[in-house]
Amino acid sequence: MCGISGCVGAAGSASAIADDQLRRLRHRGPDAQGRFEQPGAVIAQNRLAIIDLVTGDPPVTNEDATVGAVLNGEIYNFGALREALLRDGHELRTRGDTEVIAHLAEDLDPVALARRLDGMFAFAVYDARRERLALGRDRVGKKPLYYWHGPGGMLVFASEIKGVLAHPAVPRELDPRAIPAYLTFGYVPTPHTFFAGVRSVPPGHVLVLERGGAPALHEYWSAPVPGRDGVEHLALCGAGAARAVRAALERSVARRLISDVPLGAFLSGGIDSSAIVAIMARATGRPVDTFTIGFEDHDGFDERPFARQVAERYGTSHYEWVVHPDAVDVIDTLVSHYDQPFGDSSAVPTYLLSEITRREVTVALSGDGGDELFAGYERFAAALALQRLGALPAGAQEVVRRALRSRGGRLARFATPAARGLPDAYRSWLSFADEPLRRALLGDGAAADDWALQDYGQIWEDSAGATALDRLLNLNLRTYLVDDLLVKVDRTSMAHGLEVRSPFLDVELVELALALAPRTKVRGLSLKRVLRAAVADLLPAQIVQRAKRGFGVPLDRWFREDLARYVAATLGAPDARVKRHLAAGPLDLLLARHASGHADNGQALWMLLTLELFLRREGW
Repeated sequence: MCGISGCVGAAGSASAIADDQLRRLRHRGPDAQGRFEQPGAVIAQNRLAIIDLVTGDPPVTNEDATVGAVLNGEIYNFGALREALLRDGHELRTRGDTEVIAHLAEDLDPVALARRLDGMFAFAVYDARRERLALGRDRVGKKPLYYWHGPGGMLVFASEIKGVLAHPAVPRELDPRAIPAYLTFGYVPTPHTFFAGVRSVPPGHVLVLERGGAPALHEYWSAPVPGRDGVEHLALCGAGAARAVRAALERSVARRLISDVPLGAFLSGGIDSSAIVAIMARATGRPVDTFTIGFEDHDGFDERPFARQVAERYGTSHYEWVVHPDAVDVIDTLVSHYDQPFGDSSAVPTYLLSEITRREVTVALSGDGGDELFAGYERFAAALALQRLGALPAGAQEVVRRALRSRGGRLARFATPAARGLPDAYRSWLSFADEPLRRALLGDGAAADDWALQDYGQIWEDSAGATALDRLLNLNLRTYLVDDLLVKVDRTSMAHGLEVRSPFLDVELVELALALAPRTKVRGLSLKRVLRAAVADLLPAQIVQRAKRGFGVPLDRWFREDLARYVAATLGAPDARVKRHLAAGPLDLLLARHASGHADNGQALWMLLTLELFLRREGW
């Protein structure tokens, strides 16, 4: 894992600009740094050494140094690509994966190059012969890549927004549409950011800039959606589907065990990470280093006992960490690493989990992606139930909704927005601020996020003709996975120089899982059916049968007790920055109702708290 950066068409000293970018991204790659510099262009890399510790330091070029490449991530098929290049007469000086990209770029256009790569990556290639910059991002967006395009063909890019802002020509201006979008989603959807003009290269795309031209985005991969563009469901079900999933998952884990540095695994006690640990243990034949984080409370957030079951079964070297309320002290650090507000409070335990993991290993495998591929969230079952509810007469629908509201808890949460139908109800279930609160906070600006909702709606419309579950999985893959889950893990792990690999997001497994029929994944309230069947023999029955538990934080209690003064002094202050952009009255009421125990607003308060600290830092 690394940090990449650079610029083309820049006035002034490219070397000085590259130095500043490298300095700001050093946490992503503390082992080495280097740059490939040509007239009017420079690409640079901070390296976290994982493979080829001896000869793999940047800069990496082709034979005559006319093509330079920098890479963030891992190319899992680089060995086969390397052998093919050697057979074709190329001379390679390293044993790593970045050099493969430089040599492929000699003969392939950027789109064809990206299609040849299997892995998690963001790359930059500068071809001095063609005066062409190519930026590529992996298929599902595991690795980030931001850019800004200015006058005169100038383009600045980096793995994190702070690297883009390092260039003095890039304005540090707030995009006013970002705050309404943030209140809707808890993040600003790709390709937008909080900074006007700074954008993200979308997953599965390559951005190409040739001398004298404008940057052009090219899509080289999109997630398959059965029922669209001639894609059909696989004729697999039951045991056959489970065997296919198991085999693909084992191949995926094996590809991610290649490392010249110590390697371990996150272990939450859920089925996804537990399955990864089980397959790792069987594949390596030695104890796996496993890492778990939990809470000493009674709010149902502590999964350490379940993780221990798996650790004991496979004899892992197991490490644990307990999160206390003072862990929120890391919030300023988190804002600095995200470069934007981030509404998902599970960033706190993920950050601390990465910290303890990095003390022992440099690479960790995770279970991220299992819920996204195999429909592991309750909201998928709720959405399918909503679809069936829609077939009932209007009066019967209202009777059902009232019954759900009367039950309280999660059922009431799902019932309240159900009248909106899909995909709006699904979006509301993901939101940390419900629609009435969002509109109260935004006031007259409540409709200013139309562009974000239009993008969201367009993704839904793009899958028209597919089943409801296939459409929801595609929507979730292109929104929540990209902009919440993967952002969270990348920033919190790279803050500590830790590489996290996600076997469930292997392209072979992604394409297989998405092509399976909906009935293999969900039936009634039974979720992830095919995955549970695929790994049932590996795990204790209690782990296989457990309901999904999110990697949450007991914010409701923390903000009402241990951290009550902190949140009141920050968000409740008369000069709070958020009150320049949001209505003060609804915000103060939100705080008061939470403090009195009349409402549980912990997640909404966390979202607003990170926004406040971000606005203070930027002076907006």
